[in-house]
This record gives sequence, structure tokens and C-alpha cells, in this order.
Amino acid sequence: MTDTHKQIPIWLYIVAIVASLGGLLSGFDMGVISGALLFINKTWAMTPLEQGWLVSSAIAGSVVGAAANGILADIYGRKKIIIATAIIFVIGSLFCGIAQSITQLIISRIMIGIAVGMVSFVVPLYLSEISPQKIRGMLVSLFQLAITAGILLSYLINRIFANTEYNWRWMLAAGIIPAIILLIGICFLSDTPRWLLSKNREDEARDVFLKIEPDGDVELHIKEIHETLITKTKKEKTTFQKWMFMPVFVGVGIMFVQICTGINTIIYYTPTIFQIAGFDSAIGALYATIGIGVVNFLMTIVAIAYTDRLGRKPLLYIGLWGMLISLITLGSSFAWAAELGTAGKWIAVGSVVIYIASFAMSLGPVAWIMISEIMPLQIRGFAMSAATVSNFGFNFIVVLSFLPLLNLIGNAATFWMFAGITALSMLFVYFFVPETKGISLEKIEKNWKNGVSARKF
Repeated sequence: MTDTHKQIPIWLYIVAIVASLGGLLSGFDMGVISGALLFINKTWAMTPLEQGWLVSSAIAGSVVGAAANGILADIYGRKKIIIATAIIFVIGSLFCGIAQSITQLIISRIMIGIAVGMVSFVVPLYLSEISPQKIRGMLVSLFQLAITAGILLSYLINRIFANTEYNWRWMLAAGIIPAIILLIGICFLSDTPRWLLSKNREDEARDVFLKIEPDGDVELHIKEIHETLITKTKKEKTTFQKWMFMPVFVGVGIMFVQICTGINTIIYYTPTIFQIAGFDSAIGALYATIGIGVVNFLMTIVAIAYTDRLGRKPLLYIGLWGMLISLITLGSSFAWAAELGTAGKWIAVGSVVIYIASFAMSLGPVAWIMISEIMPLQIRGFAMSAATVSNFGFNFIVVLSFLPLLNLIGNAATFWMFAGITALSMLFVYFFVPETKGISLEKIEKNWKNGVSARKF
């Protein structure tokens, strides 16, 4: 442990871990449907498009949750919204487990999606506002680590219940447990000092700052935040000014890069992809999927260790190059499957492993870090909500269209298409994404306001 980390109170790490459990809910939903889908198909026969709707129904709910969340988080605070998401997730998971038709299951998954959309917005926001500048990247990365932990947990749950009666029902209902843990834990935490100051609750904000950084200059922090808040009139507080366009554009853009390079086609359909690649049984595909979940989790830890050392952009470049190479290779393994024989199956597995590892140590956590850092304080709730809505909007399109695309243009062409998007994403990162390592949220906002180029931050 570095000297910097020794100076951080244990209380802050506890807060970050508890709040990050919201990411575990999001990851659990992503992963659990991938395995459950294999068995839901045995209960109700579905076309590829119907399967796409079932998987993406939660994402549609996420769009609604993220859209409403920005305003609600600014009004009621970050903590109360996290409490609400946990309650909704408990109810939705229960309804999924007892669904008696595809329609009921889709409606229940939409409910879960609303909770996922809310938590995917509010937890990174909460973590960025509660974190000291020197370890902000690491603590916000805990959200993505929790997502990967949730995915891995869901893969393990899928395997545990695979051979039981009512297997997919137990898989989906198991989400109740982490949701209850989050609900209990978050009740004992404080709201963020930045939100408290925006509501003129300065004494409470000062107490939270003293817990976060006992040796820090609390009055300086409070002064900096007051300077970023426009307090003259209500109209001024909500006016979207011209200089704010660029951070919102970058936030939406980084979400496009995170999703449209194909990550959730892998996460949601890993067992399906492995069956296409040559794994004959559902159990074999699930075992291979667990391995992918382990890689995803471990490589996210790498990102946490280096995001505040190397910086955000170097990690993005490394990850995008790895994703590009692996997508080209994955597509090629399908294109020449007949010539490769059994080797093609393992080339596909290796490609997916490299892809997941590259994503997990770069775009996975860094995209959420970026949107939590670059948005102006006076529109942070709205702006992060807009970025999160775009994330789920892109996600909905990609996940819904994946199986039909495989049928329409073929396995190889589909993954080569994602490779092309990945190549273009590198240019976006180079020209538009700023390096925010070691820069305070207030300084980042001043740079945008002064028209500083993203390449000169």
C-alpha cells in the first residue's frame, strides 16, 4: 500500500465498497440472463428476435431509469436514489422468478432494468463526489469492479442451478440477495458533500469532508465547490451554456465507444457464442463462460491499480488495441471455421479472453470514471443522466440486433464490423477525450469553460 493510500481513512473505503454493490446488481443482471436464456428457450420456444427482446428488455428499462434519475438525484440526493434502486431490484427479481409467461418475464426484466439504469448513473456520481482527488479514479473504478464481480457471480449461479428443477427461475430470483445487502448497507452512509452544499447544508457537508480527508483543507474544498455553483437565480442554475456542450458530447461519445465496440454482445451472449464456436453442451458453454468472468474480474483489478498511475487515456489506447486485434481474430475464427476444425473453437475462446481482458482494464472502468469527472457541477445530474441514457440506448440497439445480425450478415462479418468501430474509436479518444488524472473536478470544469482543448488538459 502506498503512502497516499495509508492517509485515506478506512471509513472511505467502506463507503466506496458498499456503494459499489450497486454495480454488482448491474453486472448480475447482465450475466445471469446469458445462462438463463439457454434454459428459458426450453420452457418457451423463441425466435432470435424474441430472444433479443427478452435480453434487451432490461436495457429498455435502463433507459427509463437513467433518464429520470438525473433530475431525481439532484432533488432528493444520491443516497436516496441508491436506496430506491435496491428496492426495485428486489421486487423485479422476485417477479422474474415467478413469471408465468414471456410477457410477464419481459415486464419484470423491464422493472429490473429501471433499477440498473438508476444505479449505473448514481453510483459513479456518488463515488466521484465522495472521493479525494488523489484516489478518485481508483474508487470510481470500484463500480466497474463490482459489475465484473456481479457478472462472475451470475455465471457461478447459472452453473449451480443449471441441473435443478426450475433452473432459470432460481437463477433470476437470486438477484434478491445482493440487492438486500446493498439496501441495508447504504442506509448507514452519508450523502455526498457536493450535493449537500448544493442544498445549503454546509455543516453536514463539512462533517462528511472531515470523514473523507481528516487532514485536508475542508474550508478550501467548500470554497471551491461554492465557486462552481451558480447561485444568482434559479434560471442561471439550470441554463445550459454553450461551453457545456463539449463535456456532454465527450461523455456521450465515450459511452458509444464503450458499448458499440461490442462488449455486451459478449457478456449477454457468451454461452451462445461458445455454442456457435463448437461447444456442444450448455454445461460446457457455461464452464467456458465462468472462465471469461474470472478474466473480466481480475483485469478490472489491474485497471484499478493503474488508472491513477498511468492515466485514463493510456489505458484506453492499450485496451482498444487489444480489442481490435481480438475482434479481427474472432471474426476470422468463424470465417475459416471449416479449415481450422477443432482449433477454431479454441481460437474463438482465446479471442474472447483477450477481448474481455482488454476491455476490463480500459473501457470498462475508464468510461464511467470519465463521465463522473468531466461534467460541470451545475448540470452534473442531468449530464451524467444523458450519458447514461445514451449508454443504455446504444446497448439496447446492439444487444437487440446481435442475433439477427448473425443470421443476416454472418458471424465473421458481425465481429469484423465491431472491429471497424473499435478502430474509429481510437481516433475519437485521441482528438476529444481529455486526460483527467490528478486534476480536481473544479479544475476540469474551468478548463472546459475556458475552451481548453481536450489534448491540452
